[in-house]
Order: sequence, then C-alpha cells, then structure tokens
Amino acid sequence: MALAPKIQDVTARIVKRSADSRAQYLDRMRRAAEDGPRRAHLTCGNQAHAFAAMGAEKASLVEGISPNIGIVTAYNDMLSAHQPFQRFPDLIKQTALANGGTAQVAGGVPAMCDGVTQGQTGMELSLFSRDVIALAAGVALSHNTFDSAVYLGVCDKIVPGLIIAAATFGYIPSIFLPAGPMPSGLPNEEKSKVRQLHASGQVGRDKLMEAEMASYHGPGTCTFYGTANSNQMLMEFMGLHLPGASFVNPDTDLRDALTHAGAKRALEITNLGNDYRPVCDILDERTFVNGLVGLMATGGSTNLVIHIIAMARAAGVQLDLQDLSDISDATPLMARVYPNGLADVNHFHAAGGLTYMIGELLDAGLLHPDTVTVMGNGLQDYTQEPKLIDGEVRWQDAPRQSQNDRILRPASDPFAPQGGLKQLNGNLGRGVIKISAVADEHQLVEAPARVFHDQEEVKAAFKAGSLTDDCVIVVRFQGPKANGMPELHALNPLMAVMQGRGQKVALVTDGRMSGASGKTPAAIHVSPEALDGGLIAKVRDGDMIRLDAKAGTLQVLAEGIEDRAPATADLSGNTNGVGRELFAMFRANVGGADTGAAVVV
Repeated sequence: MALAPKIQDVTARIVKRSADSRAQYLDRMRRAAEDGPRRAHLTCGNQAHAFAAMGAEKASLVEGISPNIGIVTAYNDMLSAHQPFQRFPDLIKQTALANGGTAQVAGGVPAMCDGVTQGQTGMELSLFSRDVIALAAGVALSHNTFDSAVYLGVCDKIVPGLIIAAATFGYIPSIFLPAGPMPSGLPNEEKSKVRQLHASGQVGRDKLMEAEMASYHGPGTCTFYGTANSNQMLMEFMGLHLPGASFVNPDTDLRDALTHAGAKRALEITNLGNDYRPVCDILDERTFVNGLVGLMATGGSTNLVIHIIAMARAAGVQLDLQDLSDISDATPLMARVYPNGLADVNHFHAAGGLTYMIGELLDAGLLHPDTVTVMGNGLQDYTQEPKLIDGEVRWQDAPRQSQNDRILRPASDPFAPQGGLKQLNGNLGRGVIKISAVADEHQLVEAPARVFHDQEEVKAAFKAGSLTDDCVIVVRFQGPKANGMPELHALNPLMAVMQGRGQKVALVTDGRMSGASGKTPAAIHVSPEALDGGLIAKVRDGDMIRLDAKAGTLQVLAEGIEDRAPATADLSGNTNGVGRELFAMFRANVGGADTGAAVVV
C-alpha cells in the first residue's frame, strides 16, 4: 500500500525543517562510530578499573573481541512497574555469557511515580526527572566501554529520558526491554466511580483506599492506558522493542524468554559483527512519524506530546505541534482502552494489541514500512507475535482479525475517523487536548472563566459549593518555569462530577494533566505559560472563554484583554521542600511546553 499523502506530506515537512540539525547530528554519530569499539581507546589503567570485577571475562574484554553490553536500569523495589527489573541484569548476563559476550550494569537512573506524587509537592519534580534520567544515563555510558546498550525502564518520564540518552550516544546500538503490565485488578471504570463518589462526599476514605488497592495490586505497570503504557506502545511502533514485547505480564516464562532474546539481539547488532544497527539510524524522521501515528491510533497520553518533541530533538529531528495535529487528523482511532473505554491494556493485548494495529496501519498506508528497527529493516516484523516454543521465543504471524471489536477495530472501521489528540490555537496561545475520551457533546464549551493559581484552590471552591454553574476553570502558573509543570490529575474527579450534574465545564491550564486524562475537556500545555508572558496571565473571572476541540481553537472573548496588566503569583513556596531547592536551575532554563519543556536538549 502506498503511503497516505498526508503522512507523506508531514514527513517531508519534518525532513525539510530538520535538514541542518539532523545532518549535524548524523555527522557526530558517524565520527564517533569510526573509532571502533569504545574500550579500545582506554588506557591500561582505565581498563583495569572498568573490568576489575569481571572475573574470568576480563581477558576477552581487554582483547576487545567480545561484545560488551551496558545495562542502564531504572530498577527500584518500591514502584510496581520497575520492581520486576531486579531479575533482568542476571538474565542478560547469563545470555551474554552463553553467546560469547559480556554484560555490565553501567548505572542506574531514578524512577519516580506520578501515581505516588499525584497532587503532592513531589509532582513538581516529575517532569524534570526526565532530564535527570537522561543525564544519569549519560554518566553511566560515559565510561566508554560498551558495544551496545540495554535500557530497562517503563514509566512516564523514564523512557523519554532514556531515549534522549540513547540518541545522544546514538552510535551505540540500543534495545529497550519492558517489564510489562500487572495482571488485571479492579476494573478502571469502577475505580473511577469510587473516586467521583469520594469527591462528592458520598463515600469515605476507607472505600476509596479499598478501591485503589484493588486496582494497583501487584508488580507491573498500571493497567490503564496512561503515559507508561503509551511509552511501551511508542517503543514498539518505533522499532526499539522486540516485536510483541510491550504488554507481556511480568514474571512469566514468556517475559523472561523475551529478556533473553533481547540480550542476544543486543550482542548481534554491535559494530563487532555484520549487522551493526546504531540507534541513530533507527531514530530518524520516519520513525518518529510512525510513533506519532501509533499515539493517535491508540488514543495515547498527552504527556507524550511533550516528550516526543524532546526525544526527537536529541536525534536532530525537529517536530512541531502542527505535525502532531495533522497526523492525528489523518489517523483513525482504532482502540478503546481506559480512560477511552472500559478495557485495560491486558484486554487490549488479548484482542490483538499492537501487532494487529501495526498490520492494519501498514495496510492502510499510514505507517512508513521501511524504517530501521532493532529486528531488521522494515516494520513488517512487528506484525508478528512472540510464542514460547521449546523454551525459546519464536515469532509467528499474528491474527489479522480483531478478537474483540469493542476494544480494537480495523483502520477501515474505526471508533473515530481521527486520532485522539488535537492541537489548539487561539489568542490564549497554543495547547493540546485529548479528545479520544471526550464525548462529542462536550468538545465545545463556551462559558465564563473561573481563575485559580493552583489545584488546591479549585478543590476548595468545589467543596465550598461555588462551582455549580457552567464555567471554564483556568489554572495558571502551573507551567515548567513556574513550578515544574505538575500534573493536575486530582481535578479529574470533581470535574467529572460537575459534568455529570449537567454543567458545561472545561479546564484551561499551562500545566499538565495525567496520561489518564478523563472525559472532561481540558486544554493543557498552554504556551506561552503565565510566567513567560502568556495571555493566560491576563484572564479574569467572568471572561468568556471558548474551547472548540473540533475546530482546534482556544479563545478568550474579552475586549482589550491584551492591554491589561498580567496577574502575578507568589511562587516563593515552589522553591523549597521535598527537593525543589535542587531544581532552581531547571525552572530557570527550561523551554516551553510546545518545544518539549526540556532543559538538556
């Protein structure tokens, strides 16, 4: 199938915009690759330090004849998504030794959980943790002794930070190994109902706690389709996972076999062999377009809008919000996974999952079929699913029919003709909205503004009974420069209550919402932010605001608003406590949300 004209046009636009930066990037990577195995350039003293703990493997490392894998891990045992990684380094090392190579844990990177920090002070460090992860991974690889890298990470900021690092060390082949989602627990829709009942005072905290514990109950990622699982989808569409690896549950035989297979593949694609696949060749313009198509077709997380722009910049690729919006317009919404439906990612995987979607999108001409991947040349490999046969992974053609059309539909008969995300433009600035979970009748809201400077003020107003009329809730001074751009996910339950009462309600903010953004319309990532000259700083209570998701517009309908003095906010409380002191330089130097809200790229 020929590539769809819209996808072709957007790709050509990105290639043209990125011509200089991409050429400079590739030139740096080629020059680094020409040096050959990294450890060949270390002095004897350098090598002695690097290999002191390697025992019998020292000789082959010094001679430079055996490939050496550097493992960068986000393991910790307090977070369900990363706890399974405890076992992975030993599995990787076993495989390396059995196949004539070696492996070392190069370093660890932090992995914080937005679920733990949601609505808490620590959330103000969340977005910046992505750049810290990139820096930490850079330190790990700076020892310059590795022929390939294996990255162990799953959740919100971890994978984007690791991608930024992988792109920076783009001359080194890289494979990402996921841990998989936890088995299904309390259905997400039931959990959401309990949250709404608690927000409206109808159930106590004991019932809320019971529901939350039944939902998040074991090792693995959360099972809703938020940022963590959107990351896994992205890695598969971009060819950095093994095919079909994203949503296999932790601590299963197939999961372990995929880890062994990933380690073996990491040995095969170094520049010591004949199938050298540096990650710089994988992370090109076509690959990022494929990732965006996957994001739109699955109704993925709004957080990826920020992250993919930053990830691409690390590889010399310049993405713009208009690219994302145009790709969304050209991509059918093929999946209904909570919060866009009742199913969780385990149900989605059982219905056919990513292998089915990739096959459908290739047949529809909506994916570049000729990208370089860790498996080979071409995305067709990712229409196959892994099977455990005689203790080893074998890939076989996956079924070409959806196993449940309430969860997964063909590109020719989708849930919606367009994808899940939309760019918003208007006099309030640029932003995005996730529409895959928002019903048609709620996608246009025109109502008076109610202006707040943090989400606690909104919750207090709701509890006081002063949010009973139609309104657009404006929460400003929540951008990256102001306070690190925390998610405002705690507003979802109370806004759902308001919408359920028949009110017209929407959110407009220069902050973020969760990857599990709910069923109320939310214009997020509004740029410029209030602290950076954005018009959102001049909005007052009562100003009429029009949010039209279908038209892609965000307007404040007030005469002379540009001539007003901007509001100010006391942000001194954002500078200390729970580590915020350490991130002053991040707040001072971060870019806007529309350019990736990044510090290091």
